[in-house]
Amino acid sequence: MSVLYLREEDIEALLSMQDALVAVEQAFRALGMGDARNQPRRRIQLPHSMLNVMPAGWASRGYLGFKYYTVGSQGIRFWVHLLDADTGALLAVMQANRLGQQRTGAASGVATTFLSRPDSTTVGIIGTGWQAESQLQALCGVRPIRTVRCYGRDRARRQIFAKTMSSRLGIDVHAVDSAKEAVQKADVVVAATASSEPVILGKWLQPGCHVNAMGANRIDARELDDDVIRRSTLITVDSVEQAKLEAGDLVQPIEKGFLSWERVREICDVVSGKVHGRTADDEITVFKSLGIAIEDVAAAALVYEKARHEHVGTELPL
Repeated sequence: MSVLYLREEDIEALLSMQDALVAVEQAFRALGMGDARNQPRRRIQLPHSMLNVMPAGWASRGYLGFKYYTVGSQGIRFWVHLLDADTGALLAVMQANRLGQQRTGAASGVATTFLSRPDSTTVGIIGTGWQAESQLQALCGVRPIRTVRCYGRDRARRQIFAKTMSSRLGIDVHAVDSAKEAVQKADVVVAATASSEPVILGKWLQPGCHVNAMGANRIDARELDDDVIRRSTLITVDSVEQAKLEAGDLVQPIEKGFLSWERVREICDVVSGKVHGRTADDEITVFKSLGIAIEDVAAAALVYEKARHEHVGTELPL
């Protein structure tokens, strides 16, 4: 037998944002209906390195898989292994940096489809890094976005980001001088930072906005202040089980006593129709994205099938 090996350049050619949006929405629906299974990220830390492992399976599609990534002296390395759910055979090994970026953006895009107002046209984004790029790309794929205000601490970097994304997306992306200026009057707000302290304050949010927070995945890190949580009528996550381990944005308010896990819904239940999404134009909604394994397996399955059809990749004899 042989295993298909796909490099970053293969993923780049095979996985468009529109493909990722479709794959992740289907995966969330399958998860909500019980057709897919997901396990939270597990971490093993050594003094100077860390291993993260994330498994999932999708019964009707016939796939099992897992992403693992290491943090070490030479940076972060991402890989996905895709397996045949029936035989257990290894089907593909993929470099997964680009795949992870696309599926993370797509998860926010799917949440925005179900939680934001359909007439949302303005975005405020905090963070101007690599992940912020796919966040904007996904939002433009699901809503008629016309204007984006971006803020990051580095002035030169946020100006470059604005120019690059304006050209890439064909919309007005403006660099602004404060997080408050980016967030106020935005229909959709995105936090895509490495900050451990809140970068979005609830008092800045206009009624009816939707918030995607995807940067912080540690108990001791937050991107949203308490008032964001207090003002939100619907709070969703990609996995409650994983949120209990990683979402400081939710765990800390729960420890303070003004939020309970009973109020936190999984986005898969919204997508599958088990839970109502937005019910009023003036609601403030939140999607706390941690990044879960079924997103990776869904994207990897799509890439694998396209690669086989288009004869892309390298066969590895095993």
